[in-house]
Amino acid sequence: QVQLVESGGGLVQAGDSLNLSCAASGRTLGINTMAWFRQAPGKERHFVAGINRNTADTYYLDSVKGRFTISRDNAKRSVYLKMTSLEPEDTAIYYCAATDRPYGGRSAETYAYWGQGTQVTVSS
Repeated sequence: QVQLVESGGGLVQAGDSLNLSCAASGRTLGINTMAWFRQAPGKERHFVAGINRNTADTYYLDSVKGRFTISRDNAKRSVYLKMTSLEPEDTAIYYCAATDRPYGGRSAETYAYWGQGTQVTVSS
């Protein structure tokens, strides 16, 4: 089993920045892709950004390209999401996810492991 714990959420104003962290523990050797998803109230969970732990290849939701950056530190078994120029539309619970697939893709069904989520609220 793999356990994921997110941190770093909070309440910020539009235009501010916020950094999220996700620490993995347990049987992490088989994990190849880690990603961030988000879920706004009353909406489905959507992919935000993903990274391959070995190649560091990244991929993003179009609306966050240029504003969000995903990165990883394999020694710390962690993945990060740096968010800049935040907008009220970014308000959501942000979830860390992991899968053993080299390219996890953008579908939540691909990811076997999930954290509990961290709330990000952006006020206008």
